[in-house]
Amino acid sequence: MKRRNFLRSGLGMGVAGLAASGWIGPAGAVRGSDPLQWRDRTMLGFGTVLTLRVAHADSHQAERSLDAAVETIRHVEAQMSLFKSDSALSRLNREGALLRPHPDLVKVLQLAQSVSARSQGAFDVTVQPLWAAFEQAAGRKALPSPEAVTAARAAVGWQHLSVSSDAIRLGRPGMGVTLNGIAQGFAADLVRTRLQAFGIEHALVNAGEWTALGQPGHDGPWLLGLQDPRDAQALIARLALDGRSIAVSADNECSFSPDRRHHHIFDPRTGYSPAELSCVAVAAPSCALADTLTKVMFVAGREGALRLAREWNVDVLVVDKQGKWQATAGLQLHAA
Repeated sequence: MKRRNFLRSGLGMGVAGLAASGWIGPAGAVRGSDPLQWRDRTMLGFGTVLTLRVAHADSHQAERSLDAAVETIRHVEAQMSLFKSDSALSRLNREGALLRPHPDLVKVLQLAQSVSARSQGAFDVTVQPLWAAFEQAAGRKALPSPEAVTAARAAVGWQHLSVSSDAIRLGRPGMGVTLNGIAQGFAADLVRTRLQAFGIEHALVNAGEWTALGQPGHDGPWLLGLQDPRDAQALIARLALDGRSIAVSADNECSFSPDRRHHHIFDPRTGYSPAELSCVAVAAPSCALADTLTKVMFVAGREGALRLAREWNVDVLVVDKQGKWQATAGLQLHAA
């Protein structure tokens, strides 16, 4: 799947979607009496450009923490990326079963299953057959036939995915799992924890979705600019990272039709993309949860998303197909 970033970072790196502003210069900053040495790392991962920024009084420790962060992201890719044919997830999809899976793969799938159950299947990691049907048709510059969508839907169903520490099994012929809707958030959470273990107190992590520690090199929070899904040069608003993580999904990330009616987010119950929204941002205690809930909110539509935000105790910003947006009260918004 073609990936993007919907938050743009103020590191001078142009990306689509979200961006961090209020950044410091590369020479470092002084917080109290200790000079902080800021270090950046850019890498390719999960099919997109990822960025990491950390601060520590010891520049060597900052670099070591970035090495560990990259190692962590590579680990998640080795387990969960469909961009890697030798990943554990790719092997699961080929073979139908994976014995003695890594605990992190079990953990992320158990979280996915719990969100699926609570959302009545609005989030479902087994939608990979639908993606495959639309991608195959796109190669012919067409959309899949209703019959092809029906056939793909027959292979979809989170209830038929068995997950335990001993084995992961696909319970239906033609089933396939994609973790593109949760793995980036999960990776961001792991990186954040890894950085803390290295004594990092101030960091911005873009692993495809966003989380942070502390503050940028000035008083105030990290600010992330939410890109207008219809105008790559315009921002809707700036969102403050208030201790929570933020994930974003939008219909311009990967579209199968010029009108963006058909895109990479599917309603598993219909086999087609939800029709009402063009973009959803979710702020949640964990980045993995925020990542999953962008799809739940997409399926729910504008009013449903605002209601579900209260039920899940998260905050959301939704943008409809006409460009009108609305946010729940708990989001800290700043003018774009």
